[in-house]
Amino acid sequence: MGERTERGPGTRTGLSPLDGPQRFLLLSSFLIPLGSFMVLPFMSVFLHERLGMGLGTVGVVLAVASLVQFSGGIAGGALADRIGLRRTMLWALIVRTAGFVGLLLALRWPPLAVGALILTCCGAALYLPANKAYLIHGVEDERRPAYLSAGNAALNAGMAMGPLIAGPFVLSSPGSLFVAVTALFVLVTAGHARLPSTTSERPASPGASRQGLLAGVALLPFAANAMAFYLYFHFQHFLAVYAVERASSTFYSVVLLVCFTLVIVVQPLASGLIRRMPYGLALAVGFAGLAAGLVVLSIGTRPSLLAGGALITLGDIVLFLKNDLEALHRSPRSDAVIFGQQRLAAGLGACASGVLGGQLYSVGEQAGDTGVFWLLAAAQCLLLPPLLLMLRRRAARPAQLSRRSTVAP
Repeated sequence: MGERTERGPGTRTGLSPLDGPQRFLLLSSFLIPLGSFMVLPFMSVFLHERLGMGLGTVGVVLAVASLVQFSGGIAGGALADRIGLRRTMLWALIVRTAGFVGLLLALRWPPLAVGALILTCCGAALYLPANKAYLIHGVEDERRPAYLSAGNAALNAGMAMGPLIAGPFVLSSPGSLFVAVTALFVLVTAGHARLPSTTSERPASPGASRQGLLAGVALLPFAANAMAFYLYFHFQHFLAVYAVERASSTFYSVVLLVCFTLVIVVQPLASGLIRRMPYGLALAVGFAGLAAGLVVLSIGTRPSLLAGGALITLGDIVLFLKNDLEALHRSPRSDAVIFGQQRLAAGLGACASGVLGGQLYSVGEQAGDTGVFWLLAAAQCLLLPPLLLMLRRRAARPAQLSRRSTVAP
């Protein structure tokens, strides 16, 4: 047993002590994105065609919703720190369920749609940090990668299945679809109400000092996560326009399905290897994968779209998991707060990608070759990571000085 722990547990070994609440959380990590992605990927079409919003307005609404869903995680982590993991998840699901009820009512009164969409994103922001922290609560450090990667696999499986199930109904029968999704969230919320409290589920004392949202942030993993999401979301934001232009919307769906499948299959299998990998090497491997995939995408053929998407996904599998693990290792804050801080970094990176990436894509359009966009993004994958090395050296200096002061006579 000791020998296996030193070598790092395989996925099955790492998940062997799963108890009932953890199994339920993994099931919920599938059901929640399943229900959400039966609706959210089609919101641009729904808002534009069904509710008559202009595309410019739709774009602004979706940008705000994305920023809330990602960056709001830091508030979710802080709330979990104050009222506990289970209560935070429960309130988050109540908020999100109310959002889907609002979307159902928006079929009769369209102005409700925007507020309802923002409400669902607020619920998502509050839920995820507490969910991750509850899943790994009391789990040994060497098993945490397996638990986190299993949660990520369940999440991506739900994201992949949702659009496939809902596609035929989202415009023809949106009312029935929203009722079904709302019912699913009611059931999941009821299940969360029966979860046991963790040992950290205690209210803060009135005189307890409140730390800032970014107090104790692990600076290097935070910056690396923001950079990774910034570069990855060039692919996430703009692949649809590029792929549909060169292939079809159906082929674009196939590319996304391949990417989701890779995360579901590869990340749990590779979680132990990623845990043992030195942080600098993980950053190099991850950003190199992103750069290679972006270069391949610039070719613009169907095989290159598949291969480029696969390489980018393999790169982000390493980066996203390793950054979370490194943040957990370096920060003194609670797990929920750390996950919230990492979600804030993700939101900042994704938002910057939408703003700056849009400008870069327009440069490619003006040049008559949007393949240039992917080459410019790949160049950033090579030029930006060295900034992390500078940050790493700067962070290491105070630690070295501290060690010297402790050994000095």
